[in-house]
Amino acid sequence: MKELIEKINAEFGTFKSESESLTEKGVKAAGARARKSTLELEKLLKEFRKVSIEESKK
Repeated sequence: MKELIEKINAEFGTFKSESESLTEKGVKAAGARARKSTLELEKLLKEFRKVSIEESKK
């Protein structure tokens, strides 16, 4: 679970930097990378939810 949380934090960092490049610097390609990052975050957060529920049942 700890590894999963580290992955989520790393991906959020990627999203944050890409979204800042898009909004502050106007880098259009950063928008595509930020959107890709949100899809990966969605997968990781769903996995976290599964693992969290399994852990709470123990």
